[in-house]
Amino acid sequence: MSERMEFRDLADPGRAREVVASLDLSAGTERVPLEDARGRVLAERVDAALDVPGFDRAAMDGYAVRAPDTYGADSAPVTLPVVGSVHAGETPGVTLDDGEAAEISTGAVMPEGADAVVIVERTEELSPDDGAATTGNDADDSRRVRIETAVTPGENVMLAGADIAAGERALGPGTELTPREIGLLSALGVDEVPVRATPRVAIVSTGDELVRPGEDLDHRAGQIHDVNSYAVATAVEEAGGEPVVYPHVGDDTAAMEETLLDAAADCDLVLTSGSTSASAVDVVYRVVEERGELLLHGVAIKPGKPMLVGRIGDAAYVGLPGYPVSALTIFRTFVAPAIRSSAGLPEPRTARVDGEMAVTERTEEGRRRLLAVGLVEDEAGETLVYPVDKGSGATTTLTAADGVVDVPADRNRLSAGDAVTVDLFSPDVRPPTLLGVGEDDPALSRALDRLERPRYLARGSRGGLRELRDGLPDAAVVAGPFDADEAGVADAAELGGWSREWGLVVPAGNPDGVTGLADLVDRELSFVNRGTESGLRTSLSNALAELADERGVDRRAVTESVSGFDRAARAFESPARSVAAGDADAGLGLRATAAELGLGFVPVGSQSVRVLANPRRLEKASVRELDGLLEDVSSLVDGLDGFEGR
Repeated sequence: MSERMEFRDLADPGRAREVVASLDLSAGTERVPLEDARGRVLAERVDAALDVPGFDRAAMDGYAVRAPDTYGADSAPVTLPVVGSVHAGETPGVTLDDGEAAEISTGAVMPEGADAVVIVERTEELSPDDGAATTGNDADDSRRVRIETAVTPGENVMLAGADIAAGERALGPGTELTPREIGLLSALGVDEVPVRATPRVAIVSTGDELVRPGEDLDHRAGQIHDVNSYAVATAVEEAGGEPVVYPHVGDDTAAMEETLLDAAADCDLVLTSGSTSASAVDVVYRVVEERGELLLHGVAIKPGKPMLVGRIGDAAYVGLPGYPVSALTIFRTFVAPAIRSSAGLPEPRTARVDGEMAVTERTEEGRRRLLAVGLVEDEAGETLVYPVDKGSGATTTLTAADGVVDVPADRNRLSAGDAVTVDLFSPDVRPPTLLGVGEDDPALSRALDRLERPRYLARGSRGGLRELRDGLPDAAVVAGPFDADEAGVADAAELGGWSREWGLVVPAGNPDGVTGLADLVDRELSFVNRGTESGLRTSLSNALAELADERGVDRRAVTESVSGFDRAARAFESPARSVAAGDADAGLGLRATAAELGLGFVPVGSQSVRVLANPRRLEKASVRELDGLLEDVSSLVDGLDGFEGR
């Protein structure tokens, strides 16, 4: 009588999942060209090495102007001479003086002297024999434009770095690279990216009865086509692995051993199908026991009871049942999650998700709108939806959004609490584990790197406080002084923080001999500031106010004496980058930034950075994890010049 291998102590599905998950399928990391990166997962953080756009550019077709020249045009149209034209992709050949305009195309570099664009729909170019007076100086009156609306500085202009700014955390480790992320990397000039290596998965179908598709079958001999090699290979690829299909193996122990050892030497995971039951002719488990380690034999699940898990050499091993339905069921249930985990890919999900609006969003009635939105889970695990819109020219709108809400033409607002359905960009999209909003900061980037799938919206300290007050994010990061009661966040929980030294970033060697803020006020030095939402801007304004009080002069007179006080850059490295490029004598920034870029630094003060948690999300797993990270602030600030734990 032939010997039979009996199933003993069938593992429950939970245990089987744990055993498969414990197998090491990691293939390490590799660098791939950008054109081959779709579907791969970043192994390291990618920071922006340049501003996008790298110049102030027109966001609309129209006329570049000095904004003050248009004031009052809503009630009495203003006529200006047109001194030239600027098209996308060319260096402006004109400079605007007071009272002049230049025709400009969408995407074109703003000419020197211009600070706004009047859209073409609110203008009318006049013919030479139209006797309207102009306000120009020595311009050619052959071209004139009548402007019918006033604009403010920066209107219809995308400032340098408005899309993404140099030094900003563009994409974090663990990010799956879809066409949206590829577009962002392209905009940053990245041509090669570090990704998790795809696990190689050997696929070996077993059984004397198997015949490859396309070959003749002998039904009388019980032959069948090899279904599993192709079905499992497709499932492996779908799960994020690289399938390597081996010729099928008959029920011969020597041939089986040779094939499995070859596969184990070449791949990270070996999958067999068939030869896993208790039959005497099923030899796979014998090979695994003798040449490797058998960890599990049999699972209490239907279909799929005959399942093997073990190791062969340095490779993981899983034996799937021979029946295709059982093989694919076991694969999807137990093996696919392990492959996805190794490749850094999330679990699949349906392409639609229901949620409710976290904030109110107004939209233009009469036009259907596909509103780009992000997702975040509240303290109960319910999905909240918030609008993500940085403008049609911003590639980061795509990477910050998870899908779109189709707003019908007869609806002009989505109110907080409204139920909405989100069409996800991909079935694999998941809400971020943690949503943060607020000040951008080098130590913060390190903290985010240690979390799984966080999302951070760098909207400045004021923006972070505003969003936290409205209950949207899990956490907000605030730099500099603020009044919690005035900001409406008195109930927020402070998780931790650090301090950072701020001041003036100057060229290496400090050739202008800058010693402090007084030099910005008293000397003709060009300066680049931060935006009004930034905590750094607040600290600078406070320091200048103190200087004004010391001198007994009006505070506004002091700020107006700083050449470039209103020249606002978007992210913390942008002013320093302007200094490095020779476009400014000094910029508002951090000691750490100056050190990283090899620039000089003039200290002005120290600023606290605090991480505040949404009081309703304190029990959310990612918030607790962030809280744990902040218990060891020294590890986040270690090596950052001018940073200290608190």
